[in-house]
Amino acid sequence: MNIEDLIRIVKESENIVFFGGAGVSTESDIPDFRSESGIYSIENKYGYPPEFLLSHTFFKTHDDEFFKFYKETMIYPDAKPNKAHKALAILEDMGKLKAVITQNIDGLHQKSGSQNVIEIHGSVHKNYCIKCGQKYDLNYIIQSNGVPKCEKCSSLVRPDVVLYEEGLDMSVLNSAIEAIVKAEVLVVGGTSLNVYPAAGLVEYFRGKYLVLINKSQTQYDKRAQIVIRDSIGEVLDKVVRSI
Repeated sequence: MNIEDLIRIVKESENIVFFGGAGVSTESDIPDFRSESGIYSIENKYGYPPEFLLSHTFFKTHDDEFFKFYKETMIYPDAKPNKAHKALAILEDMGKLKAVITQNIDGLHQKSGSQNVIEIHGSVHKNYCIKCGQKYDLNYIIQSNGVPKCEKCSSLVRPDVVLYEEGLDMSVLNSAIEAIVKAEVLVVGGTSLNVYPAAGLVEYFRGKYLVLINKSQTQYDKRAQIVIRDSIGEVLDKVVRSI
């Protein structure tokens, strides 16, 4: 099966769920720090691997260095939605796409117009005081000098993102599982499906068509009805233009 088969399936289906990873955002010039080149450059610059720099331990013990790394490498306020984000928003508007489940924290799906977005790793746009719970937007973090502090109680303000060593929000995870269980078509794009527990979500799919769109091989390729090794943006753009 190929892209023509995918177009046919999308035309016929009214219950599609999309599950995406870093590869969706790299086409908006947001680098994938988990790639070999990303890990190498980060270790060279900061002296630690990115997984440690983004861990709960590092956040608790080196908050100043954590926020320096976080602001320099995880926040891209000028990034714009690419063809993949826009195509998914169109499919949702057509009533075909029921949910976008994303591992990304950049908020580009919402920026493109998608409404039902399940962010399993949180969002850079949401931040809160660890003591009083006061909420802050992304600009507050960007404009803060060093470690952001709460205006109300002066405690530390942290991004509402899931750090390494932290568990996923179970209510968010359950929403993702519920969407996948109900889906007729699950399109997985821009992810190698190596990061758990997120990668395990594919196991909940019981529908007709599992579609994988990724430039490299994944462990689920043999189980998928359609495997396309190409740009996620170009593929989805062609799909929506053909409907």
